[in-house]
Amino acid sequence: MKKLSARQKLQHFMSVQSDNPDLLKAQYRAFTRQMPMMYFILLSSTWALAITHMQLAPLWLTVGIPALFTAGCMLRVMFWWRTRGTDPKPDVAHAALVRANRLAIGIASVFTVWSFLLVPYGNAYTQSHVAFYMAITVISCIFCLMYVRSAAFLVALIVNGAFVVFFVASKQPTFIAIAINVLLVCAGMMSILLTNYRNFERMVVSQQRTEALSNENLQLANIDSLTELPNRRAFFAHLEAELEKAKVDGTRLALGVIDLDGFKPVNDLYGHSVGDRLLIKVSRRLTSALKASRAFRLGGDEFAIVAPIVPEDDQLVANANAISEQLRAPYQMPEGTVHVSASMGIAVFPNLASTLEQLFDRADYALYHAKKTRRGGAVLFDAEHEKQINIEAHIEHLLKQADLENELSVVFQPIVDVCNQKTVGFEALARWSNPTLGCVSPAQFFSIAERAGIVSSLTRPLLKKALATASTWEEHLRLSFNLSAHDLNSCEGVLSLIGIIESSGFDARRLDLEITETAFTLDFEQVKQSVEVLRRLGCGISLDDFGTGYSSLTRLHALPLTKIKIDRSFVTDLHEKPASYKIVKSLLTLSRDMGLECVVEGVETPEELAALRGLGGTLVQGYVYSPPLREENVSEFLSRKSIDIAVAGQK
Repeated sequence: MKKLSARQKLQHFMSVQSDNPDLLKAQYRAFTRQMPMMYFILLSSTWALAITHMQLAPLWLTVGIPALFTAGCMLRVMFWWRTRGTDPKPDVAHAALVRANRLAIGIASVFTVWSFLLVPYGNAYTQSHVAFYMAITVISCIFCLMYVRSAAFLVALIVNGAFVVFFVASKQPTFIAIAINVLLVCAGMMSILLTNYRNFERMVVSQQRTEALSNENLQLANIDSLTELPNRRAFFAHLEAELEKAKVDGTRLALGVIDLDGFKPVNDLYGHSVGDRLLIKVSRRLTSALKASRAFRLGGDEFAIVAPIVPEDDQLVANANAISEQLRAPYQMPEGTVHVSASMGIAVFPNLASTLEQLFDRADYALYHAKKTRRGGAVLFDAEHEKQINIEAHIEHLLKQADLENELSVVFQPIVDVCNQKTVGFEALARWSNPTLGCVSPAQFFSIAERAGIVSSLTRPLLKKALATASTWEEHLRLSFNLSAHDLNSCEGVLSLIGIIESSGFDARRLDLEITETAFTLDFEQVKQSVEVLRRLGCGISLDDFGTGYSSLTRLHALPLTKIKIDRSFVTDLHEKPASYKIVKSLLTLSRDMGLECVVEGVETPEELAALRGLGGTLVQGYVYSPPLREENVSEFLSRKSIDIAVAGQK
């Protein structure tokens, strides 16, 4: 066994190994750089030796054989020169190095034999030249062959072995001394060669490990650790590559951006661990629903699909709706059955989107419309959306340039107690009259300001104006004022509001600040902290548009609310819609059970008002009593001793 093991080790040492492809390729690249130099040294030394023997030895020995050597060597030089700088496949590199290993035996043998054939000719000087030729040439070849260890050792063994034996056998003290000296030098050279080869091998292995680690880090940097889908960074890199390809090929490219509807309540009700498991299930369903397309997780409950093969628009939307349908199916969890839906916005290159930024922004804009108008479905960005974007961009530009102190104004809509027909307060509503646009709907400019992140610049002047007017009212009247989610999302924003309230001279205990459930989609802990600070100041806190968002009872209990407001979407034709009637009845009961006042907004007809009275509603706001009033009309409204509901309802 020991003999077999030793033989295997020798075979391994003296052959070109193929177990490490990267090492093979590195050897090959280094070898191609060294070989032309080796053949140049070999030929120049050979012709130098041939010339010194040209007058002494036969021409076939001094010209013929060197000429053959030159032809053979030049062929090898041309081969290695052509392959210089290439990146060969491992099998090609292995075959070339094995061939070089074999050629090393032949070349070393024929050059050694030729050298010995010249020894009998000439005197001691020419014989010394032969010894010098063999010694120097073999050392040069060893250096040039160092990246293929086996070839270097074979050349050293053949040339030096024959050299030492031949010159020791001559029994000439000088030649014996030269032979011993060359033997010792070559032994040292081989030791250096082995060290350099090991260092070379270690360097290649180290590069392999570094590259493997780099690839692993790159993969980790581009893979979402929870869902194992490519992440946001990988998404933009892939989208850029696919977009460039589509431009070159003249093809279409579709981008779908997905947002889960109802995911936050799952987190609130079951906890983040269940939410994480739900995201994993969603990602698996999404992946299984795709064929040529690729899915990504952008973050949170937002995903994306890049589709390089795009059908016609109608079929594209149908496919997207089919994906949304699959994602809408119930998810079975150990904690219970979970329901979410998926809204999707789609944009297509080059249709209305020519750059990566446009493609993503327009898919995101289509998603925004999907969540507003087709929640749980897909919306394709079209020319109408582009027109709307241009309008909104114009409005946003004018908002940023506007003289808000002068262009913004406030109107007030009464809130009436239906039990005694007395006005208990007013809600402040914003109006914007721009010199260029004229009067702009608050529903339009507020949503644009929120998307642009400039809504707080509207809140401050509006609050100042509303408080200034309310300060002139009788002390029993309250003021309701709407806050944006962005107003509550930072300590600085809340401090700014507090400063305005305290400097106004209006009693904070008469102020109801209204927030919508969209505030919960931001940093809930920060929103909660902001609300608590405002509550300690004395302000009432109302939850506006209750029932239209995704707030959970857990979060409602966590906030120090004083009122809820039922959205008008539940009130319209309340007396004719059993479903709306039951919803309003439940919400009124819930408010009483939670110890909260309840304001029903958007009441427009006496019939709706009568139905609300029957359900026990007390606080009502809407056109049935009055449209929003200008500051100068508030006093006139309050001065009326009785309110003619029928007449007001016809206005």
